[in-house]
Amino acid sequence: MEKRIYNFSAGPAILPEEVLLEAQKELFTLPGVGMSILEISHRSKTFDAILADAKNGIKQLLNVPDNYEILFLQGGASLQFSMVPLNLMPPKNKADYISTGSWSKKAIKEAKRVGTVNVAATTEEGEGENKFFKRIPKQSELKLDPDASYVHFTSNNTIYGTQWMSEPEVDNVPLVCDASSDILHKPIDVSKYALIYAGAQKNIGPSGVVLVIIRKDMLERSPDSLHTMLNYKIQAENDSMYNTPNTFGIYIIKLVTKYLLNLGGLEKMYEINKAKAKLLYEAIDNSNGFYKGHAEKKSRSLMNITFNLATPELEKKLIDEATKAGFSGLKGHRSVGGLRASIYNAFPTKGVEDLVTFMSDFQKRNS
Repeated sequence: MEKRIYNFSAGPAILPEEVLLEAQKELFTLPGVGMSILEISHRSKTFDAILADAKNGIKQLLNVPDNYEILFLQGGASLQFSMVPLNLMPPKNKADYISTGSWSKKAIKEAKRVGTVNVAATTEEGEGENKFFKRIPKQSELKLDPDASYVHFTSNNTIYGTQWMSEPEVDNVPLVCDASSDILHKPIDVSKYALIYAGAQKNIGPSGVVLVIIRKDMLERSPDSLHTMLNYKIQAENDSMYNTPNTFGIYIIKLVTKYLLNLGGLEKMYEINKAKAKLLYEAIDNSNGFYKGHAEKKSRSLMNITFNLATPELEKKLIDEATKAGFSGLKGHRSVGGLRASIYNAFPTKGVEDLVTFMSDFQKRNS
């Protein structure tokens, strides 16, 4: 198949076409090196430059202050569910977690293995197998412990299509964020956070790399007794290279950050993301109930648009027809059902426009 289809997958997700083409061009041999990025040593000067460029790209895009370390680790966000409490929860061994979806619940499960978890708020509704999330909690709903080691939240919830519009207010308690599914989608004030982590496979690069941005004073919390590969302080001292890093993944991150900077930075990216989401949400809201959004309007994600039709049979029909028409990955998560259109940074506006046209036509034929 020579023609690229529209990839609405929640992850691994779409990458910018120009990034893919540049990687394709250089895959056989990096300019002036005579070897592929897949072959070069992570101890070489060539990779030193690639790593530095990737870090500098993240630093420029997010305006990361100098008192933060930028790390590229492995194990995905799922390993960070353990690394965060193992490093940051001692010596108090208690932390606040805000539960807004399946991934925050998994983070809570791992944190409970280390210490006491106070679920400061949850927006879970329903009973038994029908539990779900439809919104982000209000600030007034948060029951925070001022003596907690940190407060953890998940900025965007891929399965349910909900997203924090701004950070929760936590006073002087360190704030930790799982930003896996919306990192780099808009500017944020990194100085509000003690630690941000994000799996790369939504907005940054391929799977197999996780970005960690950690304030340097937090590194002193990492116990010396902690296993080496799980210790943020050791990872920072070794510039993410205590072991062989994901060299190809970091190379792609370098290209993605260059692409975003050339685009105009995160301010420009945010405007594009808002416009794309508006197109699709308006199509849902103006369908006279044929399409029904899952998330409450004030909590709607710009990255993952979740919606339903009247029956599972009609949803299946739409997904089947959409797949044949070149729209891939629209099936909702198995725990929720329905449909989900993931329109991360690299997803083209033209693709959203074409999906809206398809949805309008489908409605006319099935109303």
